[in-house]
Amino acid sequence: MSTAVSEIEAKIRALSLDDKADLIRFLIAELDGPPDADVEGAWLKEALRRHREVVEGKVQPIPGERVFANLRARLKR
Repeated sequence: MSTAVSEIEAKIRALSLDDKADLIRFLIAELDGPPDADVEGAWLKEALRRHREVVEGKVQPIPGERVFANLRARLKR
Protein backbone atom coordinates (compact mmCIF):
# COMPACT_ATOMS: atom_id res chain seq x y z
CA MET A 1 0.00 0.00 0.00
CA SER A 2 1.37 3.42 -0.92
CA THR A 3 2.08 6.09 1.67
CA ALA A 4 -0.74 8.25 0.29
CA VAL A 5 -3.25 5.43 0.69
CA SER A 6 -1.99 4.71 4.21
CA GLU A 7 -2.48 8.38 5.12
CA ILE A 8 -6.00 8.37 3.67
CA GLU A 9 -6.80 5.17 5.56
CA ALA A 10 -5.66 6.75 8.84
CA LYS A 11 -7.87 9.78 8.18
CA ILE A 12 -10.84 7.55 7.36
CA ARG A 13 -10.42 5.64 10.63
CA ALA A 14 -10.74 8.95 12.49
CA LEU A 15 -14.09 9.79 10.87
CA SER A 16 -17.42 9.37 12.63
CA LEU A 17 -19.64 6.48 11.55
CA ASP A 18 -21.96 8.91 9.74
CA ASP A 19 -19.06 10.44 7.83
CA LYS A 20 -17.73 6.98 6.94
CA ALA A 21 -21.19 5.98 5.62
CA ASP A 22 -21.35 9.18 3.56
CA LEU A 23 -17.89 8.48 2.16
CA ILE A 24 -18.83 4.92 1.24
CA ARG A 25 -21.97 6.10 -0.55
CA PHE A 26 -19.92 8.68 -2.45
CA LEU A 27 -17.26 6.14 -3.46
CA ILE A 28 -19.84 3.60 -4.63
CA ALA A 29 -21.61 6.25 -6.69
CA GLU A 30 -18.24 7.29 -8.14
CA LEU A 31 -17.44 3.69 -9.12
CA ASP A 32 -20.91 3.11 -10.56
CA GLY A 33 -20.59 6.03 -12.92
CA PRO A 34 -23.40 8.28 -14.06
CA PRO A 35 -26.93 6.96 -13.56
CA ASP A 36 -28.72 5.49 -16.54
CA ALA A 37 -31.32 7.97 -17.74
CA ASP A 38 -33.80 5.17 -18.44
CA VAL A 39 -33.40 3.26 -15.18
CA GLU A 40 -36.53 4.64 -13.50
CA GLY A 41 -38.65 3.93 -16.56
CA ALA A 42 -37.22 0.43 -16.87
CA TRP A 43 -38.01 -0.37 -13.21
CA LEU A 44 -41.53 1.02 -13.57
CA LYS A 45 -42.11 -1.11 -16.68
CA GLU A 46 -40.80 -4.21 -14.84
CA ALA A 47 -42.97 -3.53 -11.78
CA LEU A 48 -46.06 -3.15 -13.96
CA ARG A 49 -45.24 -6.37 -15.82
CA ARG A 50 -44.84 -8.29 -12.57
CA HIS A 51 -48.05 -6.83 -11.14
CA ARG A 52 -49.94 -7.83 -14.29
CA GLU A 53 -48.62 -11.41 -13.99
CA VAL A 54 -49.88 -11.63 -10.40
CA VAL A 55 -53.28 -10.16 -11.29
CA GLU A 56 -53.64 -12.53 -14.26
CA GLY A 57 -52.71 -15.51 -12.07
CA LYS A 58 -49.60 -16.36 -14.09
CA VAL A 59 -47.44 -16.28 -10.96
CA GLN A 60 -48.09 -16.64 -7.25
CA PRO A 61 -46.60 -13.99 -4.97
CA ILE A 62 -44.38 -15.17 -2.13
CA PRO A 63 -44.70 -13.45 1.26
CA GLY A 64 -41.65 -11.33 2.09
CA GLU A 65 -41.13 -13.13 5.40
CA ARG A 66 -40.74 -16.42 3.53
CA VAL A 67 -38.36 -14.91 0.99
CA PHE A 68 -36.10 -13.53 3.70
CA ALA A 69 -36.24 -16.77 5.73
CA ASN A 70 -35.15 -18.69 2.61
CA LEU A 71 -32.33 -16.23 1.98
CA ARG A 72 -31.11 -16.46 5.58
CA ALA A 73 -31.15 -20.26 5.37
CA ARG A 74 -29.19 -20.22 2.10
CA LEU A 75 -26.60 -17.81 3.46
CA LYS A 76 -25.94 -20.07 6.46
CA ARG A 77 -24.82 -22.92 4.19
